[in-house]
Amino acid sequence: MRTVAVVGASLAGLSAARSLRKQGYDGRLVVIGDELHRPYDRPPLSKEFLAGTLGEADLVLEAQDEDLGAEWLLGTRASGLDRTDRAVRLADGREVRVDGLVIATGAAARRLPGSDGLAGVHVLRTLDDARALRDELAGGGRLVVIGGGFIGAEVASTAYALGLDVTVVEVAPTPLAGPLGATMGGIVSGLHTDHGVRLLCGVGVKGLSGERCVDAVLLEDGRSIPADIVVVGVGARPCVEWLAGSGVELDNGVKCGADGRTALAGVVAVGDCANWYDPRAGAHRRVEHWTGARERPDAAVATLLAGGAVVPGVPRPPYFWSDQYGVRIQFAGHAAGADSVSVEEGAVDDRNVLAVYRRAGDPVAVLGMNQPRLFTRWRKQLAAATS
Repeated sequence: MRTVAVVGASLAGLSAARSLRKQGYDGRLVVIGDELHRPYDRPPLSKEFLAGTLGEADLVLEAQDEDLGAEWLLGTRASGLDRTDRAVRLADGREVRVDGLVIATGAAARRLPGSDGLAGVHVLRTLDDARALRDELAGGGRLVVIGGGFIGAEVASTAYALGLDVTVVEVAPTPLAGPLGATMGGIVSGLHTDHGVRLLCGVGVKGLSGERCVDAVLLEDGRSIPADIVVVGVGARPCVEWLAGSGVELDNGVKCGADGRTALAGVVAVGDCANWYDPRAGAHRRVEHWTGARERPDAAVATLLAGGAVVPGVPRPPYFWSDQYGVRIQFAGHAAGADSVSVEEGAVDDRNVLAVYRRAGDPVAVLGMNQPRLFTRWRKQLAAATS
């Protein structure tokens, strides 16, 4: 291969570029990113960066002396892929002809319909999003977080520590029931009420009120929640529109094999936009976690460089963590499909627990709240059992 392009310049894209060089690729390497920023770390955006305890320099992912010998095309997005000419089309009119392609375009935050142009309404996905939200939180006031998932919970936790009046609105009866199951989702989301943050569950958002600035969140049950700031944390959509008509199969992102290969030869996908096949589950899963973006590019790049001739391994069980109200939450595996969950260590009321999810008696996932040592041991056992 003379030219390989990585479309996406966040963690997954940077990891793929590093892996290309590490695995011996010495040809032309082009990294394309729609943001102007060099690769930066996203997890602190909702926590330390938002709180002001980390600066932008602390988010940089590249080492000071790191040189991948890559051409960086930043501030321009990919608008199409021509499979005949094997060219990535850019929104500014340029084209990059490639022999190999890594798709790492990630995901974008979903927005609330009708909220465009209304001041005080935020999503949190990018550094620019975090800058704008941090500036508003510094002024204090009433914050309403729409969505009780991990991003919403972390923003609520950070804002609570900054002294804001915080309400979290979640349409599901139990926050985090999707990733953690209803039982443990209820226990983890109990951190909000433990700290005096209002948690309203089982009710949807009808809309927002305000002329130029938001002043309230309108709920479907008729209630109105006063708000000076609103954060919409209702998930993310994979950024794959630019691949329409390219021959790359799209299904909740880019549909991939267990090694990241797509329906097009010489094209692999990694990160939040990649819907990888999971041999354990016998189904495809799109994993939006830092560790997946860091680890899976190694396998995808090996497949790309070998022309698909390598036998795919079994990806490690997905792992993620979250920091909320001073509690470190860690999770590995898949809660879906578990037929039982049991607390193996600690006390639920203290939010200090190690819980194991099982299916037919076999561990399939593990959750830790302030149990880092025991969680690490269980995570290793889980990886060994499912490899």
